[in-house]
Formats: sequence, C-alpha cells, structure tokens
Amino acid sequence: MNKLLLLALAGATSVSFMASPAMAQTRDTAAYKQASNKAADDYKMTKAKCDQQSGNAKDLCVQEAKAARARADADAVAQFKNDKKDVQKSRIAVADADYDVAKAKCADMGDSKGNCMREAKVTHTAAVNDAKAEQRAATTAQANADCDRLSGSDKAACVARGKSASAGEAVADTVITTKVKADLIKEPDLKAMDVHVETVNGVVMLSGFVPSQAEADKAVQLARGVKGVTEVQNGLQIKK
Repeated sequence: MNKLLLLALAGATSVSFMASPAMAQTRDTAAYKQASNKAADDYKMTKAKCDQQSGNAKDLCVQEAKAARARADADAVAQFKNDKKDVQKSRIAVADADYDVAKAKCADMGDSKGNCMREAKVTHTAAVNDAKAEQRAATTAQANADCDRLSGSDKAACVARGKSASAGEAVADTVITTKVKADLIKEPDLKAMDVHVETVNGVVMLSGFVPSQAEADKAVQLARGVKGVTEVQNGLQIKK
C-alpha cells in the first residue's frame, strides 16, 4: 500500500492518519535499501569501465569508484537511517576510501611517494577524527537534551556530570600531548622544535620536519611509549 493510496483512504473516510514510529521506520528502511542498492549498481557499472584500463590507472579507477560508493552510502545513511553510530561509521568508511584513492595516486609519484603517503595519512587521520568529533558533539547534544527534561537539583547535577566528563577527556589528551613533547625534548637526537604534536582521543598525530627517517622513527617510538596513547599517526617529513 503506497503513500498516495493511504492519503486517498484517509480523505475518503475523513479520518486523520499519522504513521506510527514503527511504520515510519519501515518506510525509512525501504528507502535506505533502495538508495544502497543504487549505490551498489552504480559501483558495478563504474568498476566495469575500469576493467578497460590496466596497471595503476586501473587501480586508481577502482578506488575512486569505491570512494563514490562510500559517499553514496553515507548520504543514504544520513538521510534515511539517521542513527548516530551508523552515520559515524559511514563517514569513517568515506575517509578510508578517500585514503585508498590518495595512496593509489601516490603510487605514481616516484621520489615524492613517501611524502605523498605521509600527507595522505595525516589527511585520513583528520577526517576520521572529524567524524568521531561530530559523533561526540551529537552525544553531548543528546545529553543536554536529557538534562533539560529534569529540573532543580537533578538538572544541575546532570549538567555538572556532562561538563566533568568532557573536561576529563580534554585534559587527558592535553596531558598526553605535553608528555610526548617533553619526551621529544629530552631526546638528544631529535630536533623537537620541528615536530608538531596533537592528540585526539588518545591518538597522537606527529607532523613537521626531521633530518632523517631514523629520527622520524624515533619520534614515533617515543610517542607510542607514553601512557594513554592508543595510536600514533606519523605525518613527519624528511627535510632535504
């Protein structure tokens, strides 16, 4: 029974009709499946055209097709599923797909391939962190909305808990960044002033310039040894 038929029946019986949440979700799920299937079909057609190429050109073509599908899937998730976790997952999938495209492009860069790969990795890390940050913002907004339903001391306590949790996360990242910088400064073989350190959710991102690959590896090793670090993204470039 389609939407037009429902409207016709409602008018004929003079009864106001409002879809239940369950029915609305069913309609959204159907629309999402249709959009997802279209993304899959478009990907198949594009990939088939890639088969006419060879070597890295073919690989790049395929990766670009996958990225286009990831973006189409992400749009479908945001429009029809509207689930915070699914939205974050789909945005990360787009970042991953774009990273694969960048790596395919770097493959033909010759002597510049190393720097190209490092820049691609930094961009990928930033995109993933943006997706996670948006999810945290959405979660905070929901928490604030939940607090608004309360009143008096209960509301005040709810708001205080939310602020405390946010502050604790920010302080933890700040402490990690400070400790990594301190360890770099202590290391005599490293020129710490040329290294930029940023931490998001325990993920340390290193960028800047160092004289050699050995020093870049040493910086990564030191960062990994800091308590609270869950991952190190190396965007350091070798100064020539």
